[in-house]
Amino acid sequence: MKMNPMGRTGVMVSELCLGTMTFGTQTSESEGRAQMDCALGNGINFVDTAEMYPSPSSRETYGISEKILGKWLKQKDRQAVVLATKAAGPGTFVPWIRGG
Repeated sequence: MKMNPMGRTGVMVSELCLGTMTFGTQTSESEGRAQMDCALGNGINFVDTAEMYPSPSSRETYGISEKILGKWLKQKDRQAVVLATKAAGPGTFVPWIRGG
């Protein structure tokens, strides 16, 4: 896997990044775990998540992708994975996240 420097941080990330925006809805927890195992096993160390995943976001599913990722990560070498995450900004379209 080709690795690239993340800016000037000294952190090296894989050229490919595994997105988790469907984990918990379109992608079951077991399928997500299998995808993360496959990615890590093939040199992908870069994983994208966000507090409002899975997408489309809803009150019922909010945060499920991060929970699946967190449970998986507890069983892995945390230093082997670089997480890219995002916090949702204010908006009436997500009133369940910190009151909109």
